[in-house]
Amino acid sequence: MPARLTRSLFRSAVLAALVFLVCLPLAAQTAEPKPISPSPAANSRIAPVSESRVNREETSDLPLTSGDLIDVRVYGEPDLSGSYRVSDNGGITMPLIGDLELSGLTLEEAQKQMAQRFRDGGFMRDPQITLFLKESAAGMISILGEVIKPGRYSLPGSPRLFDALSAAEGVTSRAGREITILHRNELQQVLELSSDTSNEARENIALQPGDTLIVSRAGIVYVSGDVKMPGGYVMDGNQNLTVLQAIALAQGLNPTASLGKARIIRRRNNKLEDIPVPLKQITAASAPDISLENEDVLFIPNSTSKSAARRSLESIVQVATGMAIYRR
Repeated sequence: MPARLTRSLFRSAVLAALVFLVCLPLAAQTAEPKPISPSPAANSRIAPVSESRVNREETSDLPLTSGDLIDVRVYGEPDLSGSYRVSDNGGITMPLIGDLELSGLTLEEAQKQMAQRFRDGGFMRDPQITLFLKESAAGMISILGEVIKPGRYSLPGSPRLFDALSAAEGVTSRAGREITILHRNELQQVLELSSDTSNEARENIALQPGDTLIVSRAGIVYVSGDVKMPGGYVMDGNQNLTVLQAIALAQGLNPTASLGKARIIRRRNNKLEDIPVPLKQITAASAPDISLENEDVLFIPNSTSKSAARRSLESIVQVATGMAIYRR
């Protein structure tokens, strides 16, 4: 074979090999499959996110109740989707369909009823609605009465009494020591807290989901008239105060106090009673001390004032309660 022909064939083979090596990656890239995005028509048939379905299945057998927070997702209608709190009347209010009674229904039943309302109103032909329980009132604890911030609280873990009181930012200055705990099974428990801190571990009892705590209001006695510090005094521990104890809380009598004209004004059956107090004999230990009751007014007039004896019982009560500073 001539040398010229051999060189020509060699150059052609080299050129063909180079072309093959250059085109091979391009062919592989072209052949690589690309992800296919679903069409808008396919999107309309995709079920709502699986997270909602899982949550719904876990709680579908629990009946809804007042205070529950449910998440409503109406596919394709973001203005209708959102979180709704079941009211004290057991229902929610949604755009277009208005009030919807849900108390006592399971999530599955509530979902069907909601979809039916949209169909009956002509708003949607085939509504795709998903409900799941976002926050269960059954797992919350209600704290009422003499606390700073009454309300419903979700307490994590295994909450105890003092956890609940702390969540409500503590008790008010008029709180008594008695706390009533209402359980969901209708059992009632009454706990009286002591002032002894060594009993805290025993008193800090465990709570159950759905419990309701009611912190009692302590009684109050008003000390008015010629005392050093007139005011309203909380009956610590819901225990009755005596006349001498109330005077001691008021920092004692002034030198001008009339011991022979002291009295207790007590409201009973919507009427005011005037009860004389032999204060001179009580202070001399020749007469027994007198127990006071809740809302009593201990009035000790000034011995130099003649008008004090003529004041009406109503005016004495108004002055005592209107100017009272609540103290412990």
